[in-house]
Amino acid sequence: MQRNKKSTRELIYGINSCQAALENTPERVIGAYVQKGREDDKRLLTIMQLLNAYGVKMQLASRNFLDEKALDGVHQGVILEIKSEPLKGEKELEAFLENKEKPFVLILDGVTDPRNLGACMRSAWAAGADCVIVPKDKSATFSPAARKTASGAADVLPLFCVTNLARVLTYLKEEKFVTLIGMDGSGDKSIYELDLKGAIGIVMGSEESGMRRLTKEKCDIISKIPMAQGVESLNVSVAAGITLFECVRQKM
Repeated sequence: MQRNKKSTRELIYGINSCQAALENTPERVIGAYVQKGREDDKRLLTIMQLLNAYGVKMQLASRNFLDEKALDGVHQGVILEIKSEPLKGEKELEAFLENKEKPFVLILDGVTDPRNLGACMRSAWAAGADCVIVPKDKSATFSPAARKTASGAADVLPLFCVTNLARVLTYLKEEKFVTLIGMDGSGDKSIYELDLKGAIGIVMGSEESGMRRLTKEKCDIISKIPMAQGVESLNVSVAAGITLFECVRQKM
């Protein structure tokens, strides 16, 4: 995430992500920057009304100032400064899942593109997943770009960054009876041939090399999405969305 030297604050930008932050976690919002000359924009007006309702200090700023503040990200005329929260790890994950009878989780092994993380989070939220799990190292976490792509999912769907992913996968299998479905082009069975009605963990690999060996070995089933001849792979966020919603379809 984009933080100051003391790592106590971070920036988020984009209309949907800023509105979601104000609606779901207004207590974390410290300040706001809105583009000067766009005060009549209906979408920004909604955000300014929320800022006023929660007593958040707002500053009007030039587009150049916002561009620099967002490191040339697509801010859509608004940037929020919010209090940072510590990353949630294995202990928090176990506490979160303690009373979940049939967990439905998305596990991303080495997805390093923050926009792909955000898109996966958005799909997981839309599909009703309980949470998303990523390894702490060699993985994207919530940058402003990820939050913008997630379009609000960052504020309502828990993200757990775990130190030892293999250990967490073992915990999910042995303690929560989760069936781990690893998605890989080498899979023997199509995702449409599987029973996905119970406790399910969908495991997706990195954009370049797929799942790591140990992660793949921990999976109960290696499955694939059937594709037309000549198509080698899908973007990880697209593949995650297809797989998550096949689970939704079967649970209906």
